[in-house]
Formats: sequence, structure tokens, C-alpha cells
Amino acid sequence: MKIASVHTRVVRAPYRRPFVISSGTSPELISLVVEVRTADGDSGFGEASPMTAYTGETLAGLEAALTEHAAPALIGRDARDLAGAHAAMDAAIRGQQLAKAALDIALHDVAARAAGWPVHLLLGGCVRPRVPTTWVVGLGTVEEMVEEAAVYAVRGFTHIKVKGGEDPDLDVRLVGSVRGVVPDSVELSLDANEGYDPGSAARTVGRLADAGLDLVEQPLPRWDLTGMAALRSRGGVRVMADESLHSLHDALEIVRRGAADVLNIKILKVGGLYRARQIAAVAESAGLAVKIGTMPELGVATLAAAHLTAALAHATVPADLVGPLLVHTEPLAPTAFASTVETGWVDVPVGPGLGHDL
Repeated sequence: MKIASVHTRVVRAPYRRPFVISSGTSPELISLVVEVRTADGDSGFGEASPMTAYTGETLAGLEAALTEHAAPALIGRDARDLAGAHAAMDAAIRGQQLAKAALDIALHDVAARAAGWPVHLLLGGCVRPRVPTTWVVGLGTVEEMVEEAAVYAVRGFTHIKVKGGEDPDLDVRLVGSVRGVVPDSVELSLDANEGYDPGSAARTVGRLADAGLDLVEQPLPRWDLTGMAALRSRGGVRVMADESLHSLHDALEIVRRGAADVLNIKILKVGGLYRARQIAAVAESAGLAVKIGTMPELGVATLAAAHLTAALAHATVPADLVGPLLVHTEPLAPTAFASTVETGWVDVPVGPGLGHDL
């Protein structure tokens, strides 16, 4: 199982409509697909999708970090040695979590394929064979966003997330309007993407709670854990950390400061499945729920998120497995997500590896 070579390819898939959040707009989903090949002839695939407005990482930078630093550090190593792989990559280059995550996902894929196991067995087991996904509504007019939320709630999505953070008054109106058209059983969250002013955030979040919001995601700047803790202490809605969480050390500090009820663990943002499991363990030890998030990405990385969600008992907030649903044509794992847009559920693959079509 010695790693012999690493190969990459850029894949682009246009969004059905531009994906808009408060920090920027993306007309297409761009991913770097990575194949790790072993000397035995086995192979596994990983993926990373840079969203420059969100993480600051570019496609060119991702490719350079992966091909010039992280991947060479793995050549000759046993593909099953995940801890050793991360130690080697960290020694070769600091940061660059997306590059490390793409390789980490590929290593999980090749190791599971060689063992004849689905990836979730490498991650601890299968608590839930079917994983619910959140439907994520990007920024638009209130009328457009309300209509979209209503459509997907009827289809079976049990959690609707709307993007916000640009105008608190508009967000309150939006939440009240969405709550009025979706069933009470549908959980409703708003992702502010760090958009609220620390001085007025408490009042805004209180109004959102009154309008029917269940969970607010990253209402304050990533560095303001004191403010996040204060919002959490007020109650009314649960507080979820996203941009504040990039590493195991971030997770520990969020727990120490009491800054969140839920941790949004994005596999790409934290460096892969190996690191994501470590962060999930910190959350579990503190009694916090987790949500497996998205950048978003295409089918390979989204499948990795599905396997991780299946393996974690405390992943009780539906995952964001929507990347393959937001593009015109899912190029990497169309079979796995063929029915999800109509049901709100992903059946976790049980064959060897991740379960993609590559």
C-alpha cells in the first residue's frame, strides 16, 4: 500500500443559479480532484473546492500547495497511515488545509477500497444509514428565498438554512416569512457569515428568535468568541460556529469560551476526515452537537461528508450535502445523489470506498 503517485484534475460545474453569500458570489463550482495511486495498483480519489471569498485560498495556490509540497511528502508512505500522513504534510507545509483535505479524503478512499469497506467503517461505524441534508438558500430577494424554502420543505428537507448577514432588518423579515410557509417540524437556521455588528447583534438575534429562527450560524466575526458566548448565554436560539473553527485548537478554544452550541465542521476547511474526527471528539466531550458543513463541493468531498455524518452519533444538525444539488450536472458522483433533491436524504454507500462513480 505504498503511495506511488498523485494526480490532479480541475473540474468545473456551473451553478443552477449563482451561489451568493455575504462575502461574495460564485457562478460555478470549481474543484481540484486528486487521485492517489499505490504501487499495488490501487487508487483513491479526493477533492477540494476553493472558495476564495470565504477562505482566501485560490485554485492556483491550492494546486501549488498540493503538488509541490503536501503530495511529495506522501510518496513512499503507507496509504493507510493517516496519522503519519498528516504529520508528514504538516512538516512539509504550514496551513493549506484544503490541499491536505483533498489528499486525506483520497487516502481514506484508497484504504477503504483495499479493505473492501465503506469509508464510514474506517471512521467508526454507521449510526445512521440514511443522512438528512439541509437545503441551503443563497442570497436573493426575500420573495425568491421564501419560495425556494417552501419548495424544498415540501420535498422532505427537514432543515432549511437561509443566507443572511447583509441587512439585519431584512433577515428578520426573511425568517418570519419563511417560518410562515414551512411546517413547524422543519428546523430553520440563518447563516450570517460574520455579517452582524457586535454592538447590535444581541438585539438582532433576539428579533430573529421571535420571528421563528431555531439556530443562527456565525453571527459575529470569527475572532469575537466573547461576543458569541454572550449571544449564546441569552438563549432563544442555538449558536453555531463556522468561520471561527479552522482547527482542533479552535475547537478547544470555542469550548473553553462557551461560544457555541453547535460546531460546523467542514472537512475541507479543517484539513480532512482525520482532523474532522478529532474536532468531533472535542465537541462530543463538551456535550456539543456537530453539523458537517460544505464549502460547497462536488460529489467526492460531499460523499466524504455523508460518511462522516453517518459515523457520528452527535451529528444531529442535518449536514450540508447540497453541492451536487446546486449545479446543473454533478460530474463525480451522480448516482449517489440522484434522488436527494426530491427527498432531502442521502443513502450512505455501503460498497468499498466513498461510493463515487470515478
